[in-house]
Amino acid sequence: MPPTTKEAQRAELHRTIWRIANDLRGSVDGWDFKSYVLGILFYRFISENLTAYINEGERKAGDVHFDYTQLTDAAAEHGRKETVAEKGFYILPSELFVNVRKRAANDANLNETLERVFNNIEGSAVGADSEDDLKGLFDDLDVNSSKLGNTVARRNEKLVKLLDAVGDLNLGSFGDHAIDAFGDAYEYLMTMYASSAGKSGGEFFTPQEVSELLARITVVGKKSVNKVYDPACGSGSLLLKFAKVLGKENVRQGFFGQEINLTTYNLARINMFLHDINYEQFNIAHGDTLLDPAHWDEEPFEAIVSNPPYSTKWEGDANPLLINDPRYAPAGVLAPKGYADLAFTMHMLSWLAVNGTAAIVEFPGVLFRGGAELKIRKFLIDNNYVDAVIQLPPDLFFGTTIATCIIVLKKSKQDNSVLFIDATSESVRESNKNKLTAAHQQRILDAYVARQDSGHFAALVPSERIADRDYVMAVSSYVEVENRRETVDIASLNDEIAASVARQQALRAAIDEIVADLEGAS
Repeated sequence: MPPTTKEAQRAELHRTIWRIANDLRGSVDGWDFKSYVLGILFYRFISENLTAYINEGERKAGDVHFDYTQLTDAAAEHGRKETVAEKGFYILPSELFVNVRKRAANDANLNETLERVFNNIEGSAVGADSEDDLKGLFDDLDVNSSKLGNTVARRNEKLVKLLDAVGDLNLGSFGDHAIDAFGDAYEYLMTMYASSAGKSGGEFFTPQEVSELLARITVVGKKSVNKVYDPACGSGSLLLKFAKVLGKENVRQGFFGQEINLTTYNLARINMFLHDINYEQFNIAHGDTLLDPAHWDEEPFEAIVSNPPYSTKWEGDANPLLINDPRYAPAGVLAPKGYADLAFTMHMLSWLAVNGTAAIVEFPGVLFRGGAELKIRKFLIDNNYVDAVIQLPPDLFFGTTIATCIIVLKKSKQDNSVLFIDATSESVRESNKNKLTAAHQQRILDAYVARQDSGHFAALVPSERIADRDYVMAVSSYVEVENRRETVDIASLNDEIAASVARQQALRAAIDEIVADLEGAS
């Protein structure tokens, strides 16, 4: 009997995925093998998603026993145009995951079959509004790669095992499953591989509990937002937290992001589909946000979240045109060429709605480094854009152990102060990383909402005081660290020592007497 609780389903799903990864990976590097598992998972998802959609329509129309998987390709062609307009893609019955899997073990040309199927799925969107959202999604699933085996037969053997393993995952039906199974499988895969891939994979993935905290901060006091945005969206996990925190129907105009790494850009789009975000509800672009942003024409965003790359290099003042860019010009200076952190910050501020909130994970150096970064901090503080600075615990993120921070930006504040929160102790150690529990997240969020001094945890600091400190924004400069050392009364301690010495001397004297008596008796 299949498990019925969310926890049991999730645990079973994770165990199965772990087994797939260990049994099938072989000589393929973990971070690379992820693309194969995710690609096949994605193929299964869109096959079942499309089948459920078509079956529902036909059954509502009166054919209660209709099953798209049993239809002939010729008969299915009649519904192609209408389905592509609605779903963004089309898959013929013979090319559905379930049917390809059935034939896989006896298909000597399985690699060619899969390559043709993937090309046909992407090709079904050519000329449609969804073309850009489908294009290249299977690029990283190279069914002809020697990584899968030295011969076609060996590769096909591995592909059959992949199809069977992913096909055996207990993902239930779309209507009655207790968890967002496909999306959960994706998140677990990304976490598993990022934790072992170091910087090669971890830089593209923000831990779920941090993602949730950022999303919750940006929607305080709101039940819906116009749209959400991440200019360095990685695999898209930050954006998708809003679907869980608010409900995807309450992100009215959808999910927007940009990613410079091509492989990760593909992962982000796959992630949207796996979380059942249809193509017209997301706009993920490929490219360099700092130099070539893709969403110039969008109205400002009410919610912005991001974990951009830490202290990465960019053109900066080597490009004389950038100082006139309307995103960077207001500060009168560009972020240093060796540290693009505040360039991302200025970009997000520029695209933030008047009533919006941006929550950005930052490298701690941006809080106190001098030069151009000091001038940008001065611009942010003097114009009252910084709402809060939250110091996070160390070792939360994959690929780094540093203690990062969150800078929260707003354009419409109720006061002229900055809230500083010291959350360095808000974590537990799990496996080889620190983790924010739900209780830790809530304590940080409660302090953010309360916006007042709170012992050694939070301090509301007027902007003038920050200016007096040369615009240093390090949390430790404003939140006093609790002194956990025990106060010692020296006089009392000396009395205790003296008493202890006296007792020792008395004991020695008694022992000497006993020894003397014993020697006398002998």
